[in-house]
Amino acid sequence: MKNLTTASATISAAAMLMAGTVFADYPSRNIQGTIQWGAGGSTDVIARGLTPHVEEILGKTIILTNRPGGTGVIGTNHVLNQRADGYHILYGAENPQLFPLLGLADFDYSALHPVNITSVDIVVFVVPANSPFETMEELVAHVQANPGTLRMGNQGAASLAATTHALVGSLIDFDVRHVTFAGEGPGISALQGGHIDFMPSSLSSTREYINAGRLRALAVLDAQRLEAYPDMPALTELIPGLEPYMPYGSFKGAYVHKDTPDHIKAILEAAYAEAVETEGFQRFLENVGATPLNLSGEAAQEYLQRWQSITAWAMYEAGSLDQSPEEFAIRRP
Repeated sequence: MKNLTTASATISAAAMLMAGTVFADYPSRNIQGTIQWGAGGSTDVIARGLTPHVEEILGKTIILTNRPGGTGVIGTNHVLNQRADGYHILYGAENPQLFPLLGLADFDYSALHPVNITSVDIVVFVVPANSPFETMEELVAHVQANPGTLRMGNQGAASLAATTHALVGSLIDFDVRHVTFAGEGPGISALQGGHIDFMPSSLSSTREYINAGRLRALAVLDAQRLEAYPDMPALTELIPGLEPYMPYGSFKGAYVHKDTPDHIKAILEAAYAEAVETEGFQRFLENVGATPLNLSGEAAQEYLQRWQSITAWAMYEAGSLDQSPEEFAIRRP
């Protein structure tokens, strides 16, 4: 019995030593990066802008794959079903924070570890270049005079467009027809073709179209006007009740399974934090109209919870949720 115990202890020690060596060498091979939305959308744009900087720091390739579908459920679930070894990174937007409330999945970002909340997209309300609506006031007036007629593009129940609509709809009458697309890219194409009337969208996805005159931005969802677009009104000028919820938008981040070893989490957190701060990525964010956040650890967790609270209660008060957020232990903001 003594010999067996000694042998077991020796094997355990050897296993721990091997594990320590593996962790110390992380990453020893290429990493898989899953983007939970399709090509051309803001999540894809930010992920592909950031990844080269992370690769340079880690000295390994991150192989990016788009796995869209289910308002982000498919891509998120894919990463959750992989080994928690740090070799599977999720690039995601805000959507998983609403999965349980909308019955899309039984998990949210608490099932993952936020390596870095990278940035937040500025939200703009865009219309086709030839739209009859010259101002946001005109669009809102038309919606209220003709409820349920204007076609608004969105990307599913937990998408940026849908949650923005709920936030506005919790404060004013804003009844529209929802037309759903598989991502912001297809929605922008439909908008340019006149197949929908307007869409709340991230500036990072629409900026080049606005600058080229192919789309027109009526308002920015913020408490103040943008320095780059001083003639674009802030939506709070029309709806002052939005101010307590600002800043608000679609945040982007990188995540790993929550059971990933702490040593690997720390390596990834350090690499992504350094990558976000690089001059090249900061310039990239400025060019696409996104605001850097660079949050990890407790600060990232707090940000996730605040966004979830604001959005869940706005959707509930707008009538978009059947169950109160209290049933999911989500406190009022």
